[in-house]
Amino acid sequence: MTGDASTAALTSRLGYLLKHVHLRFTEASAQALAPFGVDGRELAVLAVLAADRPLSQMEAAGRIGVDRTTMVALVDALEGKGLVARRRSTEDRRRNTVQPTAKGQELLREAELARAEAERRFLAPLPDADRDGFLRALRTLAVVPEDERPESG
Repeated sequence: MTGDASTAALTSRLGYLLKHVHLRFTEASAQALAPFGVDGRELAVLAVLAADRPLSQMEAAGRIGVDRTTMVALVDALEGKGLVARRRSTEDRRRNTVQPTAKGQELLREAELARAEAERRFLAPLPDADRDGFLRALRTLAVVPEDERPESG
């Protein structure tokens, strides 16, 4: 197999393409967020915690799609940076909620701008219609369980 043939064999595989696009985007995102001292997962946690009513760690974990242990580690890291605080729930004193601090809210605003700009630059090689279609397709695949997808053919 020649170099060109092997490259073509790989670049026709969805898994290969998704992996390498993900690696490139993760690197671009990490560079954009580095000045803020957070990574993409920590920023996602902040965004979810700031979205509406106060959430427990488990509720936030469910929204982000991570397990309990991972969420505890993420919240611990954010709390250590002074970006979130655990508080007793006003609705159920047996439970804690996690909320962004004022510092966390400010960082979220600034880091979200940097994240959005990095995303814009990353997707810039695609024409607008392709970019919009690409994001729509990813949303569809991310939310629709495989067993609920219509059969083709």
